[in-house]
Amino acid sequence: MTDYAGLLRVLAEAKVQFVLVGGAAAIAHGSARQTLDVDVVYARSPENIRRLADAIAPHDPYLRGAAPGLPFSWNTDTISSGLNFTLTTSLGDIDLLGEIVGGGRYEQLTSHSITLSAFGIECLCLNLEYLIRVKRAAGRPRDLEAIAELEVLLEEQTRQEDP
Repeated sequence: MTDYAGLLRVLAEAKVQFVLVGGAAAIAHGSARQTLDVDVVYARSPENIRRLADAIAPHDPYLRGAAPGLPFSWNTDTISSGLNFTLTTSLGDIDLLGEIVGGGRYEQLTSHSITLSAFGIECLCLNLEYLIRVKRAAGRPRDLEAIAELEVLLEEQTRQEDP
């Protein structure tokens, strides 16, 4: 079971720059769909990579789906040499993404994000309109299925903003 609040708290307390995306972002906007992991897009600056490495290291990160016992080091060199990491940790599963299809990198996503409380943690989260856009761009069946619900949530949000 993934501890969504625990993972977000670890990142927030370490001052990691990230934007919540994916299913957890959809839930933060009111989606009833379940997700098994937390997806975040993180800033790729050297300082942020250091904060990210330090924040996740105490939680036994390992590549999700990799055979047990394979050598894996979670550190700044690993993060700098890669881009997207699907990890399992002692707090649950997390996808640490350097960029996403249809949305780009952290710096491109911040202008399409809002600050909200997700699982009790204040963080940046993709706004509904942009979340729909990146899910459409990803084109996976589960993303396409989620779009209809997200569009209803966006319509309701728009209706509440326009009296």
